[in-house]
Amino acid sequence: MTTKRLGDRGEEAAALYLEKRGCRILERQFRMKTGEIDIIAEEDGTLLFIEVKTRHPTRFGVPAQAVGYRKRHRIFRTAFLYVQKYGMEGRHCRFDVIEVLVIGESYTVNHYEDAFEFEGF
Repeated sequence: MTTKRLGDRGEEAAALYLEKRGCRILERQFRMKTGEIDIIAEEDGTLLFIEVKTRHPTRFGVPAQAVGYRKRHRIFRTAFLYVQKYGMEGRHCRFDVIEVLVIGESYTVNHYEDAFEFEGF
């Protein structure tokens, strides 16, 4: 399975998981010049900016650990532009990581709420 196909499968699993929790998906693969956010959702009035990490469980460690400082910085900048673009200033925002561990045709989803906080520009 290609890395792109694996990533797409993980994002689809994450979106289904969020919808089952009652979240409303606002955007998928939202791109701006500053970067990309895999999923933007809304839950109880809170905007969720979600990075999805998909892996086979035995490869490269825990997916959530792969969201380093530079990636978080790009997510913050892109989230800021999203909020500005849609006039959502003042909304509560949360930055989550969803890891999807793929095992054959099945998968496991782990959701890390408030995985990281805004660190400023």
